[in-house]
Amino acid sequence: MIMVVFSAISVSIMLILGVVMYFRFSATSQQEMIQATQKLMEQTGENMEDYLMNMRQVSDAAYYNVIKENDFSEHGNDIQQGLSLLYEANRERLRTIALYNKYGSLIGAEPIATQKEDPNVTRQGWYQQAMSEMENMHFSTPHIQNLFEDDTFRYYWVISLSRVVELTDKGISQLGVLLVDMDYAGISRMMTKINAQNNGQYYYLCDSNGEIIYHTQQIQISDGIMSENSEKAASYRDGVYDEVFEGERRKVIVNTISYTGWRLVGVIPNSAFTHGMFNIRYFIVLLILLMAMMLGAVSQIVSARISRPLLKLNESVLEYEAGEKPEIYVGGPMEIRYLGDSIQRSYEQIDSLMRKIVMEQTERRKSELDALQSQINPHFLYNALDSIIWMVEGERNDEAVFMISQLAKLFRISLAKGRTVITVEEELQHARSYMNIQKIRYKDCFSFIMDVDPEIYSLSTVKLILQPILENAINYGLHGADDCGEIKLTGRRVEGGALLAVSDNGIGMSEEEVRCLLTDDNRIHKHGSGVGLVNVNNRIRIFFGDEYGLKIESEPDEGTTVFVCIPAIPYTEESRKVLEAGHTFGRQERKTDGEI
Repeated sequence: MIMVVFSAISVSIMLILGVVMYFRFSATSQQEMIQATQKLMEQTGENMEDYLMNMRQVSDAAYYNVIKENDFSEHGNDIQQGLSLLYEANRERLRTIALYNKYGSLIGAEPIATQKEDPNVTRQGWYQQAMSEMENMHFSTPHIQNLFEDDTFRYYWVISLSRVVELTDKGISQLGVLLVDMDYAGISRMMTKINAQNNGQYYYLCDSNGEIIYHTQQIQISDGIMSENSEKAASYRDGVYDEVFEGERRKVIVNTISYTGWRLVGVIPNSAFTHGMFNIRYFIVLLILLMAMMLGAVSQIVSARISRPLLKLNESVLEYEAGEKPEIYVGGPMEIRYLGDSIQRSYEQIDSLMRKIVMEQTERRKSELDALQSQINPHFLYNALDSIIWMVEGERNDEAVFMISQLAKLFRISLAKGRTVITVEEELQHARSYMNIQKIRYKDCFSFIMDVDPEIYSLSTVKLILQPILENAINYGLHGADDCGEIKLTGRRVEGGALLAVSDNGIGMSEEEVRCLLTDDNRIHKHGSGVGLVNVNNRIRIFFGDEYGLKIESEPDEGTTVFVCIPAIPYTEESRKVLEAGHTFGRQERKTDGEI
C-alpha cells in the first residue's frame, strides 16, 4: 500500500506537472500565433492602405488639378491630357479613369476607349452610391469592368473608387461622378501572399456590410457550396474574438482598413493551435512514463523497508483480535518497537476496562428499567383503586367485584413472572382488562374498539406500554368532550417492525403541547401524575433503541393519535433474555422473522 500510494502520488504529480506544462506551452504558443497573425495583418493592412491611398491621391489629383481647374468648353484637351498623364503614371494599378455627368453620359475617359452601347451607368452601384453620399469617396466590391469595349476581349476584375465632382461647362457648374477603376489583381496578390499557410488558418477581406472582397474560397461561396460568417465579422471592432461557426470553434482577428471601412479578417481554427503540438505531447508522455518507472522502482525499495515490520506488527494484532492473544510483535526500527510495546500495554488495559464497563453498564441498565417500571405500577394502581373506592361508596358492589377481578387479572399479567418483556398478545390482554375497568368506572360514556392484526401477536414488546396511553386518552382526550367518545386501538405489521396506535376523537391539543409531551416531563399536567407517556417512550427506547418509541399527532377539536413503534422481534425465551439483559437487536439481526 505504501508503494502504491507513494507511486500514485509521484505519478500524479508528474502527470499534473506534464499537463500544466503542456497547457502552459499551448497557451503561450497560441498567444504567440495570435500576436504573429495580428502583426502580419497590421503589415498587410498598411500595405493595402498605401495602395488605396495611392488610388485616392489619383482621384484627388484628377479632380482638383485637372477637372476643377478647367472649363470643358475651353480646355477639353487639357483635361484629357491631364487624365492621360495620371493614367500613365499609375497604369500598373489602374484600369480606367472615367468622368460622367449627372445624367450618366460619358464626358471623358482614359485610356481612350469606346464605351459599350447603353451601359446604363446610372444603375451601376458605384454611381448610385456616389450620388447618394456626395461628401465621401466610395469603394465598391470586386466586379468585372463592364463599361468599355476591349479589343483583346479580356475581362478585368476591378474595384471602383467613385466620388461626386463639380464640373464647369461654359462657366456653368454641374455635378458629375469621377470613376477610378483599380486593378483587383493588386489586392488579390497581397491576400494570396498572406494565405500561404497550410495549417487551416486563412484571411479574407470584406466591406463594412459583410460583402466578400477577397476569400480563398470565393468561388465556392459565390456558388453557395460554402459560407463565411462575414456579416458578423463586419460588425466587430478591431480585436480578437472567440467564435463558433458551423460547429467549429475558432479565433477571429479583425483589422479595419482606413478610408474604406473594409475589414481584414484572420481566422484561426482551434485545430491550427494543436497543429505541430503532437511532438510535444509525445515528449511529455514519454517523460512521464520514464519518471513513473524510476519512481516505481524507488518506491518499491523504500516501502519494503518501511512496511515489513509494520506488516509483522499488523499480523500479530490481527491474531490478537481473532482471540488467539499472542505476544504483540516488537521489532524493527525504534518507532515500530515503541508502537508494538504501546499496543501490548493498551490491549491489556482495554481488556480490564471493558470488563469493568460491561459490569457497570449492566447494573446501570437494570437500575434504569427498575426505576421506570416502579413508576408505572403505583401510577396505575392509584387510579384503579380510586375507581373501586368510588364504586363501593356508590354501593355498586357487582361492578366493584368485576373491577377487582379485572384488576387481579391485570396485575397477574403485569407481574408476568418477573418478566419485563412479554408478547404483544399479552400486552393487548392487559389493555383489554384495563379498558373493561375504565368503562365501568365511567358508566360506558365512551366506546372502545380493538382492531389488531393477529400477525403481530407473537412479537416481543415491553409490558405496560398501552395502559398509560389509554389512560391519557380517557383523562386528557375525552375529558370535557360533549359527545360520546371513542377510543380505538389498532395494530399492523410495517416494514422493519410493528405499529400500534391509540386514537381518540376528543378535544385534541395544539402543536406546541404535542411537542412538549415527550420532551418536557417537568411541566404541570392537567390530570394524573404526568409520568405516563414520557415513561413509556423512555422504556421502549432503552430496550429497542432510539429509532423506536412514541409519536403523537393531534388536532384541536379533532382528536389525538399516539403511535407506538416497536421492532419485529419474534418472542422467544432467548430473545427475552437478550433484551432483559440490556442488549438491543441491530437492524440486520431483526431483518427476518424467527431469526435472532
